[in-house]
Amino acid sequence: MAHPTMHLLLLSLLIATAAGKGLEKGPLENKVLDVPEGTPVPYALYQFQSSHLEVDGFRLTGATEGKISISEDGWLYLEQTLDWAHTQTHTLELEALVGSEPVEGPVIITINVLDVNNHAPSFNQTDYIGIVKERTPAGVPFARVFATDLDDPESPNAHLSYTLVSQIPNRDNTLFFQINSNTGEISTTAEGERLLKARESVIHSRGGDFSDSLKKRFDDYCTPTGDIPYELNPFYSCVQRAESRRLNPLEDPDFTLIVRVEDMGGESVNALNGNARVKIVVQENLWVNPGPINLREQLKGIYPMPIGKVQSNDPSAFYRLVQKERELTFPFNVTEEGDILLTEELDREDKAMYILVVFAEDSYGNQVDPPLEVQVVVDDVNDNAPICEEELSVFEVQENEPTGSPVGHLMVHDADDDNTPNALLSYSLVTQTPSSVFTIDGISGRIQAKQMLQRRDATEYHLTVRVNDPGFSTECKVLIKVIDINNELPIFEINDYGSHNLSEDTALGHTLLTVKATDADDPGTGSSRIEFHITAGNEDGVFAMETDDNGEGRLVVAKPLNYETASSYKLQIDARNPEPLVSGLEYGAESSAVVSVAISDVDEAPVFDMDILDVTVPEDTKEGATLLKIDAKDPEGKEILFKMEGDTKGWLEIDPATGEIKIKNKAVLDRETVEAFHFTVVAFEKANPELSSEREVSVRLLDVNDNVPKLTENQAFICVKKPQPIVLTALDADADPFGAPFTFSLAQGKKSPNWDLSAVDGTSAKLTLKKSPTEDKTFLIPINIKDNAGMGITQKFEVRVCNCTELGYCFTEPGVHAGVLGMPTTIGILAGTVGFIALVLIIAFHRIKKDNQKKALLGETDAIL
Repeated sequence: MAHPTMHLLLLSLLIATAAGKGLEKGPLENKVLDVPEGTPVPYALYQFQSSHLEVDGFRLTGATEGKISISEDGWLYLEQTLDWAHTQTHTLELEALVGSEPVEGPVIITINVLDVNNHAPSFNQTDYIGIVKERTPAGVPFARVFATDLDDPESPNAHLSYTLVSQIPNRDNTLFFQINSNTGEISTTAEGERLLKARESVIHSRGGDFSDSLKKRFDDYCTPTGDIPYELNPFYSCVQRAESRRLNPLEDPDFTLIVRVEDMGGESVNALNGNARVKIVVQENLWVNPGPINLREQLKGIYPMPIGKVQSNDPSAFYRLVQKERELTFPFNVTEEGDILLTEELDREDKAMYILVVFAEDSYGNQVDPPLEVQVVVDDVNDNAPICEEELSVFEVQENEPTGSPVGHLMVHDADDDNTPNALLSYSLVTQTPSSVFTIDGISGRIQAKQMLQRRDATEYHLTVRVNDPGFSTECKVLIKVIDINNELPIFEINDYGSHNLSEDTALGHTLLTVKATDADDPGTGSSRIEFHITAGNEDGVFAMETDDNGEGRLVVAKPLNYETASSYKLQIDARNPEPLVSGLEYGAESSAVVSVAISDVDEAPVFDMDILDVTVPEDTKEGATLLKIDAKDPEGKEILFKMEGDTKGWLEIDPATGEIKIKNKAVLDRETVEAFHFTVVAFEKANPELSSEREVSVRLLDVNDNVPKLTENQAFICVKKPQPIVLTALDADADPFGAPFTFSLAQGKKSPNWDLSAVDGTSAKLTLKKSPTEDKTFLIPINIKDNAGMGITQKFEVRVCNCTELGYCFTEPGVHAGVLGMPTTIGILAGTVGFIALVLIIAFHRIKKDNQKKALLGETDAIL
């Protein structure tokens, strides 16, 4: 019960609440209330009203923690603020009382404490240390800060974001470092990768005592005065301080970063934050890529030859060298001291660059520094002479071409590097026969005529061209042919090839006729070569011309002829040269010919509208339904009929006149019998059935849920002394999604005192005996199995629980069934007895019949005698 003073406070609070948000009240029932943590108290949550008029109080129990109470008039209120970090949910029970007796309830009240952003994120350390080496790649983390927030991790209140506030020192306003806002990982920027340098310091011997090592180095290099102690020598003190800074970066870091973490993702002005410092020391990075290394090919010297050196930051590192590309030879090695060796001479023409991958590893094979990719560039030397690409380069030029006309480019190759003078070629003419009428560009090898050429002067010219690079010389042979200008027209021997007849079933490639034309230009040149083209009357491309090199052309059938589409053609064939005619000369009628072609009709077989006929139908399609309609036409418009062949199931029938295919009456399509089947439709002329065409029709049946899963076995046994679960397996002839997975359950979902049924996989379940009977007993267990679509039936499964032999079979005591025959045995014995009696009677009747016949025969003989 609430204290009277508290009750008065609540009343005043309720008045204020009513003025603000209105009273919240309702019947005594299960209730879920959401309350923000830190809500000022006292705070009224809800007023519960009982249906009993005599109620004079309420009782609240459960996880109140002394913070939640209820007043006599049913007001649920807070006495203390709630803390989400302490408890997220309070579960209470509330009862209405008359006196001290409950008359209604209990009901369950759930109070969910809602998180508010009242915890600032905090770093797990105040100061962090980061050590970064020179030239560390930008973006590769070398340190990380970490913060936590006590607010709800599923809410934005605990969504943390890291930022870099400042970098000290920052003299050039250049940030060398960056931080990942989500992970807190610190890495270098591009400027940091490029500009970070380590301060000089004394590096003492690895593993030795600090003071002894330092003194020894000081003695070796500084020669102190013998009467001054080390501690009083200012030079020694300076070196000592430098060494201390290197060993303890907290005392004298190179950089200090101020890092901030904010909740609410750092996107709200109300976000709470925390700060930390990261002290960073920049260390010297001895692991430096010595490449690219430039080496001359065919370099003379003593091998193996040092060409570069690597040094790990770990003095005890082992070095390993591999090639990045998979080459047959790899003429490089690395020593224990990190010297990279070349083991043999290189040839740039074999390979112009190698990529070496150097690993620094500890004695266990773990990397102590990131791998280095070292480029070795093979510099070219002039060790290859120019090579003529053709043993004899042949060019053609027409006579009467103007002075300076290009003849061609002489093609020469030099295997040396194109980007060096070693492959810089120069060309010069050595000889010209029969006369000097050509010139060559010394840089490009372009040959030009210095005058207009005439065939009457010479038909061929032989040239020798010398090609030089800075160290070698080669001579190339050139033949230049002067060809006739195209000043003669190709002329047909016949300009009208008359009329020709073709039946529309003429085979493709058939030659209709051969045409011939002549050209008086120089034989064997482009000016005299003749090509034939159909230029008119062949709009649908039914015909084509085939040209040979002797001035003949063949007119052939290129596409199927169709009398119904075109019954005649009048073709124009033109004879043309591949070389252009000389200026002022044009092709005329003498270079063209015509031919007429008449197409004769042939009685053709019917033609189907479609080449491929595929049908997909559900297997439960009803009888009489139309499967598809076949469309075909006769090219001559004659009446056609349809028939069907190959329907081995006898499910279909076709209308001979319309081509409509239907499912026969009483035919039942069954996908489980056959998933797809094929048959042939034949279209034929009614007046000439032999003239026909056929198409194959493919039918695929779609599955419907017309099968239920069934048990593969319907009985089993269990040994009493060693009971093992029985695995039930079911099969369903339907396909997905009407098949597996199956749902197994005991009939009507009831629990059995003797059996448990649990799924094993999509097609099987495990039946387990919970309690063995005291004697042999047989159970008939109703098992309900449903397929993936929820369709199924209940099936009986017989289980015999029995004592078993050592071999694991049910054991029957001797004499238990003595003198007692089962029903099958009894029936078998009775059947055998009846059969035996019937056989005896048949034999007796047969003998009596034979005796009577014998007596009758004897009587007739006596009468004759």
